[in-house]
Amino acid sequence: MPVPRALEPYVASLAAYDVVLPGPGTHRGLPSTTLTLVLPADEPLDVAWAHDAGSRVVAWSSVSGLHTTPALIRHTGTQRGVQLALAPLGARALLGLPAGDLAGRLLTLDDLGRLAPALRHLPERLAATPASGWTALVATALTDRLRQRDPVGPRAEVGRALALLTRGVPVAATADDVGYSRRHLGTLVRAETGLSPKQLHRLGRFERSRGLLGRRRLADVAAACGYADQAHLTREWAALAGCSPSTWIAEELPFVQDQPADHG
Repeated sequence: MPVPRALEPYVASLAAYDVVLPGPGTHRGLPSTTLTLVLPADEPLDVAWAHDAGSRVVAWSSVSGLHTTPALIRHTGTQRGVQLALAPLGARALLGLPAGDLAGRLLTLDDLGRLAPALRHLPERLAATPASGWTALVATALTDRLRQRDPVGPRAEVGRALALLTRGVPVAATADDVGYSRRHLGTLVRAETGLSPKQLHRLGRFERSRGLLGRRRLADVAAACGYADQAHLTREWAALAGCSPSTWIAEELPFVQDQPADHG
């Protein structure tokens, strides 16, 4: 559904998903410039960081901070629920803490209960609501949450820097635009997101390339997204996704085409 206007600064996307696959398997949750909130239906979400089996969480809600390695989502073949992509500023406004405090973490709404009590019971409310009303239920809960708070965001220059970096503007040019030294920009961006400006810029470039895979030749994707060449694109995918672009296209593209956002 379209994101309500009041939520637009904080929520990049809000979608119900209903995916049926041939059988059980594992889905890659790729790094991105947004945090992810998933409210599964039918069965809990089973997710862990690919590099850390001990991080595994099986729950009726999943909140993942910004990350630079993939997550692995185990599934039985059928997945239904609601997924949101939260802008870094949405962490403060809706979850009650800066995105930097969530970086590299997998949590549940229960874990954030004291900070976001109005959202804690969303899984139970979702289970009692017909699928046709899921997105409206979640949008209303988030809008009500926003009304209950007076979100205190970072300085306007920091918000602008985050937007520029995720759109692919180089770190030096972003620092010049907002009037900060690169060192000071790095301190502020890391405090807000948990990532350095270079990492955020890297994720923005990777995210853009993901949107083009399967639509253009790999060499053209590399050129369009600012990679030095196709080999550079492939190296970045190996580091951030744990696989090559071609492998991801073969394994994941049919799944991704069935739902507008990506777990993890």
